[in-house]
Amino acid sequence: MVLQGEFHPDFGQVAEALIKIIPRRTPGGASVCIYHEGEKVVDVWGGTKDQQGHPWKQDTIVFSASTTKGVTSTLLHILVDRGLANYDDTIAKHWPAFGQNGKKNITIRQALSHQAGLYNIADYGFSKEHFWNWDSALRLLEEAKPSHAPGEKSAYHALTYGHIIGGLIEKITGKPFQQVMKEELSDPLQLEGMFIGVPNEELHRLANLITRDGYLGSAIRAYKDMNPYIRQVLHFLTRLIGMDFSYFRKALAPDFVEEINFNSQESMQAIIPAANGAFTARSLAKMYAALANGGEFGGVRLMSEDRVRIMSQQQTNGRDRVVNFPMKWRLGYHEVFTLGQKAPHAFGHFGFGGSGAWCDPSRKLSMAMTLNTGVGTPFGDLRIVKLSTAVMRCADRRQTWREQKPIALADLQTAN
Repeated sequence: MVLQGEFHPDFGQVAEALIKIIPRRTPGGASVCIYHEGEKVVDVWGGTKDQQGHPWKQDTIVFSASTTKGVTSTLLHILVDRGLANYDDTIAKHWPAFGQNGKKNITIRQALSHQAGLYNIADYGFSKEHFWNWDSALRLLEEAKPSHAPGEKSAYHALTYGHIIGGLIEKITGKPFQQVMKEELSDPLQLEGMFIGVPNEELHRLANLITRDGYLGSAIRAYKDMNPYIRQVLHFLTRLIGMDFSYFRKALAPDFVEEINFNSQESMQAIIPAANGAFTARSLAKMYAALANGGEFGGVRLMSEDRVRIMSQQQTNGRDRVVNFPMKWRLGYHEVFTLGQKAPHAFGHFGFGGSGAWCDPSRKLSMAMTLNTGVGTPFGDLRIVKLSTAVMRCADRRQTWREQKPIALADLQTAN
């Protein structure tokens, strides 16, 4: 496997890890970008963008699932930092129609930290067509009834999060979501590969997912085709230890998702700010680099340093009701999962299929990976976890080397 691009020798371990991620004998590609202390230290890519073997290029964009949530969240934080809203405002204050059916007291903070109780999209009357149609989806959410009192527990809003936060962004600004994203994120930071709803003129850059069908379809069918007796036993055992996968099914795998092929033009041109962002790793890493550096990058200030500190604070403890283990939700992000690296200040979002992007302000470090192979967990898989671990280790080693004092020749002569 031949990688293209460039990397600093201090981060060579990351480039080696990417070579292992990209398939050798089958189609598939990936890209990784890393910023450390404001410097781009890794920008590499390789493999193929589709089944036909077309090469993955520097500007290739790819469906990145829930990695999209981190971008949508950042956009809202910019508006809050500007004084246009507060985290403890009710959503209904800015979006009155949202306050129907027991939702009038749901706050922005609760929505950002997945505590609004609006995760059971299977109960809200959505079809594939509703999910693709922005205005229809917002109307269904306005009519939806929460599954529990706001703030009572955390439950991953896998498919509804983007419409809640994206709809709120439109109400706060009075502008279409995509326009706000362009004006507040893409243009200021010159992000050439950041889209939620890919424009016609950018479709040629889009990689295809290398999967057997509509991406989530096979996983849902495997569950449906399971022997009913085995499924009952599985449910009994999981509930015995306090886990209930029925919430996962309703929040992340409703029937209509089985019909969606995320390689289709309709899917990738829809506005789904929780789940269908098309990104380059470079653009994601650059956005998070601004957050890693106190809200500013390259002379462009997105938000204040205090805002970054607030948005990274942990909001929840305990097991998430949908994904069944602790996510340690921040305000729109989760903790960065690693293999043994301590990163209490790091935050970001991983996506189904392996993509992910995050920052660690304490290390002034950001990274992103985009790819088109594999079906991992709903919030990531071990590839992004292993890569994140390698990135932090490289950054820590680099810092240690810098902190070492030069050895004087006189000291060496004395020692000898």
